[in-house]
Amino acid sequence: MTPHDFDYLRKLLRERSGLVLSAEKQYLAESRLVPVARRHSIATLGDLVGKLRSGENSSLATDVVEAMATNETFFFRDKVPFEHFTQTVMPALIAARAREKHIRIWCTAASTGQEPYSLAMAIRGMNAALAGFRIEIVATDISAEVLARAKAGIYSQFEVQRGLPIQLLVRFFSQVGETWQIAPEIRDMVQFRSLNLLKDFSPLGTFDMVFCRNVLIYFDQETKIDVLNRIARQMPEQSFLALGAAETVVGLTDAFKPMTDRRGLYIPNAAKRVTPPSNILKFALKA
Repeated sequence: MTPHDFDYLRKLLRERSGLVLSAEKQYLAESRLVPVARRHSIATLGDLVGKLRSGENSSLATDVVEAMATNETFFFRDKVPFEHFTQTVMPALIAARAREKHIRIWCTAASTGQEPYSLAMAIRGMNAALAGFRIEIVATDISAEVLARAKAGIYSQFEVQRGLPIQLLVRFFSQVGETWQIAPEIRDMVQFRSLNLLKDFSPLGTFDMVFCRNVLIYFDQETKIDVLNRIARQMPEQSFLALGAAETVVGLTDAFKPMTDRRGLYIPNAAKRVTPPSNILKFALKA
């Protein structure tokens, strides 16, 4: 792949997925795109870029974007966000939604499903507190390939050993040969949908909790601002946003503000919104 070809590829990735690929990552692009070229019976990466330029094969462009996406994930990844979820977020939302008894959660980059399934298992552990509640978990990703794996809910021994407590493995998984199948009761709690965060996601509706972890780090500043502001429009004041450890809203948008002593957790900025009477923020900050 020539530097000129790589520059074109970088531009395509940014326009199609928001992924910003630095100049020194040409080796990464080449290693990930060789299998794509083989799958499409293309002899060289130069030829692959040529076909991308021609625009005659839309499935090729989709496969290239999916191949370059980073799908690193594991059950209960980083632990702290899930502690915040069970100890701070859910108690606050249970109190705030006591009347309608309906809570909606969005995982914006679900990958192979470990994050939304971790949330579903955590919710199952709160059955008594959630009696009568309807909980929706919507999990989205740009990659059709990883979503297919997520919907199947089948994981290798290595994958279930990464972050999944043994008691949850025993309770919610059954062994099938050398793999593990997640229980239907957990799988049925999650709605998986294909979604590109660069495009309009308002049809998804509003959410009480949004997990947008380890996504923004791949975007440029302009895209980060746009995505955060559009997420804010999908959230009522009484809601929560979780970002990754290396991500923040600070310096990007004033639609959210950090929660004191809750790393990576944010709430809508009441000073920038019309605020209906509520005690949810006081409850959350005390939790």
